[in-house]
Amino acid sequence: MSFDNAYEALTEDNDTRWAFGTGFADPLAGIDTTVPSGVDAAELARSCLWLGDDALIMSHRLQEWCASAPELEDEVALANIALDLLGQARLLLARAAKADPSLVPAVDQSDEDALAFFRDAADFRNVRLVELGGGDFAFLMARLLVFSTWRLAVFQRLAGSPDQVVAAIAAKGIKELAYHRDYAARWVVRLGDGTDLSHERMQAGLDAVWPYVDELFDSDTSLRAEFDAVMSQVITAGALKQPPVRQATDTGQLEPLLAEMQSVARAYPDATW
Repeated sequence: MSFDNAYEALTEDNDTRWAFGTGFADPLAGIDTTVPSGVDAAELARSCLWLGDDALIMSHRLQEWCASAPELEDEVALANIALDLLGQARLLLARAAKADPSLVPAVDQSDEDALAFFRDAADFRNVRLVELGGGDFAFLMARLLVFSTWRLAVFQRLAGSPDQVVAAIAAKGIKELAYHRDYAARWVVRLGDGTDLSHERMQAGLDAVWPYVDELFDSDTSLRAEFDAVMSQVITAGALKQPPVRQATDTGQLEPLLAEMQSVARAYPDATW
């Protein structure tokens, strides 16, 4: 197959192997998305929007590490974790849109793309933990451990949701999140119980993300004991210390993140690739 230029070769019309681009089908196509009786559609939509936003922003932060991880194997692992979360974001944002179409911006895009690329920062509902940028690999692993431990507990509860769409999304996500948590935990222990320098950086990474832990449990404190038990086990195995409780501050990093993530979709809303 020949092309006039390199960009033509990247379009889905020419090669369906490419995972990214326009033209994706509705991820919930063919699935009964009727909200079950007794379930508040607006509340269901808000919950899916929150969890979808968490996954979307965390995925973007992980993608920033592609080609920057300490080993090639970890670059592939981080890319796969980012793709898992991107898949969760697509499903959850699509579910939110089906449950409450009024959430979706009035643009000529698929529902999940409209929610991802055409909302302003003030309309996102993600936790601040996922907004944090910068930091070294130890910080990245500390944040991934905290995020995946909390999110795994949330998805284990959602697997019993009366909404069968959410229950199915959660059941699939549990397997992914269990791997994300184990991957991060192994690195936290390895760095914490390694050299003096790796221990110092791992402790600094934990210290940096810990102020953003309490916010994760604002809507469901019943998950905290399970989270604390897992974190205590990993922290102890890594010869680390649980950081003291400190008040989190606004990160101020969501707007510049969205400016980058949304730039192409907003500049060329009719483009295909």
